Formats: sequence, C-alpha cells, structure tokens
Amino acid sequence: MSETFDVTETLDVKGQSCPMPVVKTKQAIDALEEGDVLEVLATDSGSMSDIEGWAEGTDGVTLLGQADEDGLYTHYVEKTA
Repeated sequence: MSETFDVTETLDVKGQSCPMPVVKTKQAIDALEEGDVLEVLATDSGSMSDIEGWAEGTDGVTLLGQADEDGLYTHYVEKTA
C-alpha cells in the first residue's frame, strides 16, 4: 500500500473468521476518539468486503484504505464522529 496513515491503534484479528473481524473492529472504534485511525490486521479474505460494507453502513466511521499482501488483509478505519 503506497498510502500511509497516522495510526492511533492496531487491532490484530488474524486467525478469526466472520463475523469477528467486524465485531472487534466496531468495539475498537467505539473506544477511540474522533479523528483516530484504527489499523486492522486480518487473515480472513472476507474481511475485505465485510469491513468495507460495515464502514459504508455505519455513521461516524470512514474506511480510508485496504491492502491485501500475501493473505494479510490490512484495513484503515477512521472514527469521524
């Protein structure tokens, strides 16, 4: 991924499958302050569409970017409200 973000916290959900990456991401985002960026590290390929869909349907969060590097899926989610 060529973009870099000012990551506030990293959430490791490697080895967990649906729905846990989204559930844990929501819990972590709820604990952050507005403007904070959460980096989520996952190994579930479904997390790419799951976290994107969750972010699009959730007020107060923005999906800044995602990356897939050899089975490691990285998501960057900003708390906006």
